[in-house]
Order: sequence, then structure tokens, then C-alpha cells
Amino acid sequence: MLYALLALAAFGLVTSSVFTGMVLWAVPGYLRERRQAYARLDHPPGFTPPLTLLKPLHGAEPHLEEHLTTFFEQDYPQYEILFCTRSPDDPGLAIARRVAERYPQIPAKFFSTGEPPYINAKVRSMELMEEAAAYDILVISDSDVRVTPDYLRAVALPFSDPRVGGITCPYRGVAAEGGLWARLEAVGMSVEMTSGVLVARMMEGMQFTLGPTMAFRRQSIRRMGGFRVTADYCADDFILGNETFKLGQTVVLSHHAIDHMVINASLAQSLKHQVRWMKSTRFSRPKGHFGTALTFSMPFGLLGLIAGIAAHHAEVGIGLLAWAIVSRLALSIAVGNWVVGDRNWFNLLVLYPIRDFMGFCFWAASYLSSKILWRGRVFQLLPGGKMRAAK
Repeated sequence: MLYALLALAAFGLVTSSVFTGMVLWAVPGYLRERRQAYARLDHPPGFTPPLTLLKPLHGAEPHLEEHLTTFFEQDYPQYEILFCTRSPDDPGLAIARRVAERYPQIPAKFFSTGEPPYINAKVRSMELMEEAAAYDILVISDSDVRVTPDYLRAVALPFSDPRVGGITCPYRGVAAEGGLWARLEAVGMSVEMTSGVLVARMMEGMQFTLGPTMAFRRQSIRRMGGFRVTADYCADDFILGNETFKLGQTVVLSHHAIDHMVINASLAQSLKHQVRWMKSTRFSRPKGHFGTALTFSMPFGLLGLIAGIAAHHAEVGIGLLAWAIVSRLALSIAVGNWVVGDRNWFNLLVLYPIRDFMGFCFWAASYLSSKILWRGRVFQLLPGGKMRAAK
């Protein structure tokens, strides 16, 4: 039995190392594309069509005013920002108004939906803002995002190619208020999420977008049936990107990484958020999600260590654990540091191997239930990624 466990550990480390090799193979090509994009951006004025930013809000999240301010300080000639909440009294909307007053040169509009007609309440906000948008390239950004002044120039650049219908940005996780659990979640965003995106892009091309930032041509949104195509889905970002791909248009992974702020400071909040994300992926991409188990290395390294010691082959167990750690450190440096620019070396070198083990646990937990807690309500996920109110 112990030798069977050692064999299982070795098998898992081989498959996770194959995944690591695929990521490392993809990184140089991505970095080359980034250098080319930077070279194009260094020749002003570049491609700067007028843009509309759509910012759905929900409540007064930590540091929201600071994060929204970064969108008003863009080095970009012409853009507007539209905000929408469910209630006109939402404190997030009040914060957005306060920030907008400091930047009167940036057109800003404010909306509220009332009780939304869809399961995914965000969709009605997107519909209202799209209808009111003055421009035909729509940049959608979550409220828990912080950007640099060159963000809009980077987002607009791929649309100089008429074949491009949508773009999305990679992101690095930032623990907004510190804390161990937020930092563990953040490093998972920086490394685990981006690694999976790079491999998916290499194997099948970009067929999805990522929620923290995505941008589309308005005609693409209207051709797919409007934002309401995501009305019953939890992973609306995946659906919008996938529908754009189905239209025969190119979806681009931008060279520009953004800050995705982790606001789940407590253990309970962090666990709920990460398990919800894993469940959403399980129902949106069931086959790919099932295979994700073989991309983690630390569970197999620890299994190898325990089985090796129990079988009186401690040196074998230690070797398997070391193999697992080296594999994760390679991903941390190549993806976390080189690709998304995460400069927190403690997170990358110390916390990420721990987060890799936790990621496997979240993957396993995604099969225990089809219910998720989202915005204070319980929903049940259905095959294909749709959801309904839980009974």
C-alpha cells in the first residue's frame, strides 16, 4: 500500500511538472509580445479611440475611493466613466460621486437599477450603462481593481486590429489590508490563475475573459444578444469572452497586468470566496476543471514524504517533497514575478507552496456541493454554469 502511495505521489509530480513545463514554455512568447506592445506604446499618439468605462459597484469596499481615483487619473485623451448600483443610496455610489467631483474634466454618469430582473444582478447594471455609453469600445472593470495611468492606453491597443472583439488583462493579487489569509489568496491570483490562463491560451487560444478587466466592441456585445446572455450565469466574464470567440472574433490577453485587491481578510471570507470560484469553474469548464487536480504539486509532494517515511525510505520522501517545492518556485518566479510583476518575494517563495496545497483542497471542496454564497444570497449552480436561487 505504501509503495502504491509513493507511485501515486510520483505520478502526480510528473503531471504537475508537465504543467509547469507548459507554463514555462508559454512565458517567453508572452514576454516577447509584451515587449512588442510596449514598443508600440512608446510611439505617441498611438491608438487612442474614445472609450467608455463601465463600473458596477456594490457597497463601500475597503479603499474603494483610492481605487476609483486611479481610473480618473488616466493618461488618455478621451474617455468617460459610468457607475451603476442596485440602490441609489448605495454607499459605493456616493463614494464614486465624491471622487468624480474632484475630476470635473472626466465625464461621469451615475445610475441605479432598482430590483434587477435577473439572477445575476450585475447584468442589469451592465445593460443600463451600455445603453447610455457614448463610445463604442466598452471597458468593464470590477470595483476591487487598482490601475496605473497607462492602463487605458494598454487596453485600447489591441483594438487597432479590426479582428479583435475583446481583450482581458492578467492580474496580480494584492492583499488590501494585509493578513495571512488575504496574502495566501493574493498569491494564488498572481501565480495559479495566470498559469492556467497561459496554458489555456497556448493550447486552444483565448476563449474567455477575466472579470477584473475586460473590454469589448459594443457591436460584439449586441451581436451576442447583449449582456443579458449572462443573466443566469455566475461566471459572466467567462461567458462574455466565450461568446465573443464564438462570433469568430479574436480575444486578446493583454500585456498589461493590473492590481486585483483581495478584500477577504478573514479565514472564513477567504475560504468562501475561493471555493465559490472553484465551483464556478467546475460548472463552466467541467473537463478542464477535473484535470486541474493534476496541476498541483504540493499535495503529491507531501503524500510522497509521508509514504516515504512510513516505508522507511525517508530520502525518497524528502526528494519527492523537494521536487514539489522546486516546481512551485519555478512557477512563482516565472509567472508571479516575470509575467504579472508581483514583487512580494515572501508571498512568492514562502506562501505560494502553501497556497498550492490549499488550492488542491479548494478543488476537492468544489465537488462537495453545487451551492454558492454570493452577495449575501445562496444560489445553486447548474450544468453549463447557470445558477438559480437555492431552495
